[in-house]
Amino acid sequence: MYAIIKTGGKQYRVSVGDLVQVELLGQDADTEVTFSEVLAVSGEDGLKVGKPVVEGASVKGTIVRIGRTDKVRIFKFRRRKHSMKSGGHRQYFAEVRIDAINA
Repeated sequence: MYAIIKTGGKQYRVSVGDLVQVELLGQDADTEVTFSEVLAVSGEDGLKVGKPVVEGASVKGTIVRIGRTDKVRIFKFRRRKHSMKSGGHRQYFAEVRIDAINA
């Protein structure tokens, strides 16, 4: 059984027991979260696709840890002008363990 959820402007395919890195949710570690935007659910009775979400479906998970990804390098260069600009950032993430899929 799997579900497709939407959070942080991205879509993720999740199953029970998966560890998923999502955008920061604004909650601390070891707290329970519920994803209500479930786009599709696959189970024994086949695939249910929502328009745009599946009615009454939710995915429950627990935030395992909060961290930062590797640094993303940004380099801008203008040719023949000797103009260069370097920068970068590290994006925060929340690692969520999927506990249950309610369809």
